[in-house]
Amino acid sequence: MPLQPLHYHPPTTIEAAIALQDQLRSQVIRQDDFGTVRWVAGIDVGFIGDQARAAIAVLNFPDLTLHESVVTLAPIGFPYIPGLLAFRELPAILQAFEQLNTQPDLLLCDGNGYLHPRRCGSACQIGLLTGIPAIGVAKTYHLGHHESVGNQRGDWQPIWDRKEVIGAVVRSQPKVKPIYVSVGHRIGLDTAIQLTLQCTQQYRLPETTRWADHLANGHTNVLV
Repeated sequence: MPLQPLHYHPPTTIEAAIALQDQLRSQVIRQDDFGTVRWVAGIDVGFIGDQARAAIAVLNFPDLTLHESVVTLAPIGFPYIPGLLAFRELPAILQAFEQLNTQPDLLLCDGNGYLHPRRCGSACQIGLLTGIPAIGVAKTYHLGHHESVGNQRGDWQPIWDRKEVIGAVVRSQPKVKPIYVSVGHRIGLDTAIQLTLQCTQQYRLPETTRWADHLANGHTNVLV
């Protein structure tokens, strides 16, 4: 059966969106709070005109074969503002969750979680709204500082901001650009790094992200 409808009232102003992030931040759990992981899901959003196309790809874990996928369209109801990008994407994402038949045990979101000016990026918000453990896995970052990271798979360094560790820069494959991992909800940073690497095979990005991006951009053929 599909998941239960998710009660979400999107903010309509910048001030309300910032206030909601500040409110949700205190609810983020940054320790491991989950059991066996059987299904991992990637989440990504593409845009077509004035609509957001949200894709969720649920993969078997640990073999990472595609189990189920959902793609939905929803109107864009919030402007493009750095730090508030989740509010453009969340209505379509939550609509996609309501169509899933398999509840994932872990979410890998294409974006940041705790690695955020208000410590409440999209991975935190999705994790809190669904109740599912979540990780933010981003291609870039614009906050904090870190030491140089080694060139071998699994090398990583903490990202610091105002004397606080807010995420990690992680080398997912030898001598390729790193990725940026942060806590979303119900998971610690060390575990988030470990599981992200387990979901990453021969490419820079996790298979969950690659499938979700593939679907969000309108591709229906088999991913290679």
